[in-house]
Amino acid sequence: QVQLVESGGGLAQPGGSLRVSCVASGFTLPYYYAIGWFRQAPGKEREGVACISRSSYSSDSSTYYTDSVKGRFTVSRDDAEHTVYLQMNNLKPEDTAVYYCASRSPEFYCSGDVLRHDRMDYWGKGILVTVSS
Repeated sequence: QVQLVESGGGLAQPGGSLRVSCVASGFTLPYYYAIGWFRQAPGKEREGVACISRSSYSSDSSTYYTDSVKGRFTVSRDDAEHTVYLQMNNLKPEDTAVYYCASRSPEFYCSGDVLRHDRMDYWGKGILVTVSS
């Protein structure tokens, strides 16, 4: 059973930075999957933010970002720690939301078509990120 647990988040000022983490467990060999970061602001639909892929066949990975976060957010992974990170820089008030990580397997590549909430199989419980002065 795949489990995803988010941590980090909290409060940041506009222009500041935060990092959220997602520990992913339960994937069995051989594996190839994508981890997506999503967010949902009050009164809004859940939207995909970033995605990173991982495979037991290769150390390479693909990434994808939605336009609103390109150049500000960076998704990365630490395979030894089974963790995916979302580094968020130059934060804006409109980045305020509950952030979720989710997984889709099997999946080799990240794309806008993959980064859709209806394409994901498992979800974490989410963590709140607030950007405010």
